[in-house]
Amino acid sequence: MLAEQFASPVIWLLLVGAVVSGVLGEVADALAIAAILVINALVGFFQEHRAERAVLALRAMTAPGARVVRNGAQTTIAAAEVVPGDLLVLEAGDITAADAALIEAHVLRANEAPLTGESLPVHKSLVASAPGASLGDQRDRVFAGTSIVAGTGRAIVTATGMATELGRVAKLLEAAQQEATPLQRRLAQVSRTLLIASVAIVAVVAAAGVIRGQSVFDVFLAAVALAVAAVPEALPAVVTIALAIGVRRMAVRNALVRRLAAVETLGCTAVICTDKTGTLTTGVMTVRELWGPDHGGLLDAAAACCDADLPDGSATGIGDSTELALLAEARLHGIERTAIERARPRIDEIPFDPDRKYMAVRRADGRIYVKGAIEVITSRCTAGAAGAVEAAAQMAARGLRVLAFAVGTGTEVADLRLLGVIGMADPPRSDAIAAVAAAHRAGIRTVMITGDHLATAIAIARELGIVRGDEPTQDVVHARATPEDKLRIVRSWKARGAVVAMTGDGVNDAPALREAHVGIAMGKTGTEVAREVSDIVLADDNFATIVEAIREGRGIFSNIRKALVFVLAGNVAELAVMLITSLAGLPLPLLPLQLLWINLVTDGLPALALVMDPADGDAMAHPPRRTDEPLLGAPEGRTILFGGALETVATLAVFAWALQARDLSFARSLAFSVLVFSQMFLVAGARSRTRVFWQVGAFTNLVLVAVIGVTIAAQLALHHVAWLRGLFALSPLSFGDTAIALAIALGPVTVIELTKLARRPARGR
Repeated sequence: MLAEQFASPVIWLLLVGAVVSGVLGEVADALAIAAILVINALVGFFQEHRAERAVLALRAMTAPGARVVRNGAQTTIAAAEVVPGDLLVLEAGDITAADAALIEAHVLRANEAPLTGESLPVHKSLVASAPGASLGDQRDRVFAGTSIVAGTGRAIVTATGMATELGRVAKLLEAAQQEATPLQRRLAQVSRTLLIASVAIVAVVAAAGVIRGQSVFDVFLAAVALAVAAVPEALPAVVTIALAIGVRRMAVRNALVRRLAAVETLGCTAVICTDKTGTLTTGVMTVRELWGPDHGGLLDAAAACCDADLPDGSATGIGDSTELALLAEARLHGIERTAIERARPRIDEIPFDPDRKYMAVRRADGRIYVKGAIEVITSRCTAGAAGAVEAAAQMAARGLRVLAFAVGTGTEVADLRLLGVIGMADPPRSDAIAAVAAAHRAGIRTVMITGDHLATAIAIARELGIVRGDEPTQDVVHARATPEDKLRIVRSWKARGAVVAMTGDGVNDAPALREAHVGIAMGKTGTEVAREVSDIVLADDNFATIVEAIREGRGIFSNIRKALVFVLAGNVAELAVMLITSLAGLPLPLLPLQLLWINLVTDGLPALALVMDPADGDAMAHPPRRTDEPLLGAPEGRTILFGGALETVATLAVFAWALQARDLSFARSLAFSVLVFSQMFLVAGARSRTRVFWQVGAFTNLVLVAVIGVTIAAQLALHHVAWLRGLFALSPLSFGDTAIALAIALGPVTVIELTKLARRPARGR
């Protein structure tokens, strides 16, 4: 992780600069550059390491042990010691240690969401699966990494380790590839351009000096000064700090960033592939519709035919999520299961069985209460069933899970009277609906990938606004998706040139999480495997958090871009001043240490303050950036050259005047201060390419205001503190000299701001 902080051409360029400075005896320059590199690396390292530790704190226990029958006796062994042929003993709460074929199953239900994405527990039975059945339809098998939520069973181990379905996902994970982020590619491009330009300019000046017959020392001094002027020493720190600020802001919004570069990458996301359950939906089953003549009687039967427990005054309970939803709805109508148990105690029950497809409870009032599949219950009813099948079909078409309820007398589940039908679903989060709409306005497509059934997925997608009107669903809704399907979907969008963010919580999501440009894991419900391969972990498992993080990512990119424009405009001015005077045979107007001061203090600190700007209010009002859009395009190039040219003219003019009026030391001192002061004034205008500084709002970035004030004070101190003046080879400036420097330094920013006013934009960034 520490080594990765040095994997940048700009860092390599600075390393070369530090070595060259040291060889030429410019020890102060070499130490200053080395200090920058170390600080930059440590900031990046500790930020990522802290995120890594936070993720480690989220680790959940996997299968530490397994109960098996060996030599006729039941024993507990380490999960890693389970071998094919072992007899697994399964109970509620167990995490399955291997893939196994069931030989006993008593009301056994397994949560297979980590592997299949299916939101509801799967009922297991001994009925053989059809050949080629999907993972979610293999009811006679249990799989490594899944958990038992109810019932008991026994199973013969058929596969362990990499031979399991979990191992198959691991193989896909090895095949998934992570690419360089858009920001990394753009910075590498800028770095290469800077490297080529720096080497070329230094070579030209050195050659010109040798041709004119200058001494070797003078030629080397000019070359070192130009190299210092050409290299933006603060750039790595600016980018790292900008991303770290994004990390902090995202953390406040419940997004834990594990990889710094993901902050900016998220900002140019064009497609979000997201899971449904718990991310777009609440993750809690809720009664959505009631059908029947007497809703009170219907809910009374639902509460009476139930094994779940929802304590009085509690919003959470113990038991099946479907039954808890029924109890919660019954409570809203004043019906409590505890009161039913006191008034009509349970005498007998027939537990739910996936083959029977119903559950029945006989109570002390002489009645038997039944719930189950509509076709099974209506076949046993002699009254009340008219219209029920049609109503249930309409609910199912809307993506609801449907249960029918009936009541009878006696001990047999026959001659029943249908009380009604209840439709349930995991409803969309209200904030997810608004977030999907915000993403749509920002040109970001939301793609739902779920292990649930297609009808349920499409119904939720329409409710969320992912599917609008009559538009086709095949591109944006994918149901019953396997790990291979998810990987294929991500690769398909990437092949179209889109920057893809992928969310997931299960082991089956891990390959796609790694393959995506930004992998986003769930912090509350996600598996450890999903979190380990992700770039970002959501502490609240909420889709709305992703959209807010995209807003921050866009703001961070904008801030990095304008900070880079500001820094490079200053570097252009420094290079031009040094290049023009060198080619003209004039004395160097700035010494290497003075240039390093400008790069670090008057370029670096304001640039760091610039990246603290809040995201623009219209950050989500425009489409994502294209993947081929350069970090610095034509508009930024014009801004850099225009600003650099204005600073160059001001600095050269005052240097030439002072050189004639006084001596070289005074001329260097005045030129040095003019360049510093002009940088300080220009940074106020650098916050927007189109709006003047008072329209942006000075007090929205108090850090920048403080940096400008402190830097001007520090610059004045260089001229008036004796040991600093000696270190930087400066002359003291009188009050009048300082006033002249400040007045001339105001020239460039005045021209730039007047140019903005002349354009009179309606609005801009």
